[in-house]
Amino acid sequence: MTVRRLLWRQLDPRAYEHEGLSPTNKVVVFTVIVASLGAIVETEPEIERQWPELFDYIEAVFTILFGIEYCARVWAAGENPRFSGILGRCRYALTPAALLDLFSFLPGLLVPAFPNLFLLRVFRLIRILRLARLGRLSLAVHHLLYAVRERREELFLSLMLAIIVLVFSATVMYLVEGDNDPKAFGSIPRSLWWSVCTLTTVGYGDIYPHTVLGKICSGITAFAGIGLIAMPTGILAAAFSDAFQRTRTTAEENKRQS
Repeated sequence: MTVRRLLWRQLDPRAYEHEGLSPTNKVVVFTVIVASLGAIVETEPEIERQWPELFDYIEAVFTILFGIEYCARVWAAGENPRFSGILGRCRYALTPAALLDLFSFLPGLLVPAFPNLFLLRVFRLIRILRLARLGRLSLAVHHLLYAVRERREELFLSLMLAIIVLVFSATVMYLVEGDNDPKAFGSIPRSLWWSVCTLTTVGYGDIYPHTVLGKICSGITAFAGIGLIAMPTGILAAAFSDAFQRTRTTAEENKRQS
């Protein structure tokens, strides 16, 4: 087995021959968590003022580590038939996963070149995106993407239904409460904020109806929100279960064939 193939099996979760994460990816997960925590803690002014240079050194170390990992993933991706050759590596570099890997260390290289305070803060906060890299290392995320892809029509239907209820309830509240509270319900766009809070059962309490008809509409909207939230939840739960069952079936067939 070549070094590149061994590295590919360690870095690609779907190429790893055992269950769970490979030792290399476990180290990557730990490094991502530590680097993200460092970026979060650095946003506290009092802590950053006490150790300003420490965070710079830590970020430099993580930038180098993630840069090396990115180069290793691009190089090892050639073992995958989809990304073999120079053009294949270029295709891999443009995949969402590879772009996410790129952005995990790119801000560390760009921060010194941008003295502007706002851009500096933006580049620093982009480092929090490193946490999103944990998703590519989890097979559960692949199951979730499969579930969404398989049930996209049902999910789109539930989304459209939710939008219709939002607009309808906001329109009713505009007609019923518009004269009593023009600041909150003086237009349909203003009423939409109330509709979103009520339909999602958040209920901030900053906007509420005053008339009897408005309260009745509010109650109906709240009950409708329970059903609308439960609908995509049930669709995704069923699709998620199908995805796991599909994976188990495939694994059992592979064991029987081997």
